[in-house]
Amino acid sequence: MFRGQTLHYVLLTVLLAGVVAASGADVMAGQFLGLSTAAWLVGAIAVPILHQFYVWLVWRSELHHAWISRAFGREAGFRYYAVGFAILFALRLLTIIALALANRNSLDVDPTAARVLALGLSIPTLYLFYSVVRYFGVARAFGIDHFDARYRSVPFVREGIFRFGNNGMYVFGFLVLWLPGLLWLSKAALLAALFNHLYIWVHYYCTELPDIRKIYGSATKPK
Repeated sequence: MFRGQTLHYVLLTVLLAGVVAASGADVMAGQFLGLSTAAWLVGAIAVPILHQFYVWLVWRSELHHAWISRAFGREAGFRYYAVGFAILFALRLLTIIALALANRNSLDVDPTAARVLALGLSIPTLYLFYSVVRYFGVARAFGIDHFDARYRSVPFVREGIFRFGNNGMYVFGFLVLWLPGLLWLSKAALLAALFNHLYIWVHYYCTELPDIRKIYGSATKPK
């Protein structure tokens, strides 16, 4: 567990260094609601870090010690955790939208081409969300298998978008975070989306995959 967290910190440091290196004057131009692009970028980077630390803390506390269930009961504990998860995930998108508005029109590409690309990315994103509700279940997407052992014997999902890969949640679901940067032509928002999309894979390999091995005794769990 500690080796995984050390790797997590190393990779996070590399990603943060990349964000700093890519934050030129054009990326930092603009403001929204009285806050500079730099301030919104800090927020758009801080939220996923907070989100993934929150998930790590709850998952490890529950999986190894059942502290959340002992404190609140299994159902209530998961419900409280899920509310926090949903709020933080929504903040990922909202901060990137605000960042895109602050830094709009900094990307020198044809607006029509950018919007066509945004439309193309929205199709697998919508199919992913449909597949989660229809086949996977929102509770499983939030990580209920860390709370409720009954879910650990439920077969892996291979329907909907999950037919096309083992990690549809991260491959396709995080495409939604690229849309604001494309719609408002914002370099800073695209940079934040890239950080989010790369950082969720750090979460997968350093937090989720070790948990999968403990829960399922397997190195692979289709998402």
